[in-house]
Amino acid sequence: MQINIRTAACWVAFTLAGLATSNAQTAITHSFLATGGETRIVDGEGKTIWKYPGSTRDGFVLPNGNILLAVSKNKEYPGGAVVEVKRDLTKVFEFKGTQSEVNTAQLLPNGNIMLTEAGAKPRVLEVDREGKIVVEVPLSCQNTNHHMESRMTRKLPNGNYLVPQLFDKVVREYTPKAEIVWEFKTAAEPKDSWPFTAIRLANGNTLVNCTHGNTVVEVDATGKVVWQLSNADLPDKLLNDPCGAQRLPNGNTVICSYAIGAKRTKLLEVTPDKKVVWTFVEEKGPGIHEVQILDTNGKPLDGAVMK
Repeated sequence: MQINIRTAACWVAFTLAGLATSNAQTAITHSFLATGGETRIVDGEGKTIWKYPGSTRDGFVLPNGNILLAVSKNKEYPGGAVVEVKRDLTKVFEFKGTQSEVNTAQLLPNGNIMLTEAGAKPRVLEVDREGKIVVEVPLSCQNTNHHMESRMTRKLPNGNYLVPQLFDKVVREYTPKAEIVWEFKTAAEPKDSWPFTAIRLANGNTLVNCTHGNTVVEVDATGKVVWQLSNADLPDKLLNDPCGAQRLPNGNTVICSYAIGAKRTKLLEVTPDKKVVWTFVEEKGPGIHEVQILDTNGKPLDGAVMK
């Protein structure tokens, strides 16, 4: 059988073009809220489309479009703060911290706001919209280093609080009466595997980022590690002080490299089989402390925000 060379060449060119188009169509894009040294919303093309003029620890874009932020301590807020602002930066809520730092901000279904205070009396607080403290839960943790007491605390659907305690190298679940009903101790090695983010997943497992240990683990209810990610699983050293994280509805995990990974990688998304499918890379600027993915390829995420 004779093959026309020109026809064959055209067929190959058409096929390659089709593949390129297909790959372009399936490329992942995300818009996201980033907190840290820079507080901003970044669109799917990597452009900053909104900024808050200050450093922050934690934050959420709320269903009404406002942004809830745990603000780092500064001249205006020497003990840190929680603020809720509109897109034009109009402030609609403010709670000033009374100790060393405020490291968490979470809107609760009843409209109250949960936060953590670091200091001589580390605690979880719930405050109402007038800023009145309605719940106070003291934390059992070291307090010689206030900055390293706790991080991304979250109130769980069962009413308890999941608290990563850095220098104690433990994640604890507290009841509103301050009873410890579950805990997971991070590994002795790698050194300084301080827990930063702890996410209670729908299946009952808990995802934990271990900062200077450059590892991320998922553990079951007994504390058994059922999934783990380190730089040994990746094509390059993309994990560099993994702080914030988010489990996406598709089962993938987005991780912040706060100290910035190889090739200036600040965010990466991995599948359950540890394949890197998306990264956010910038030549300049600080790392990202905590992240909230807002959409994928322009489609808003469904369900609860698991971060």
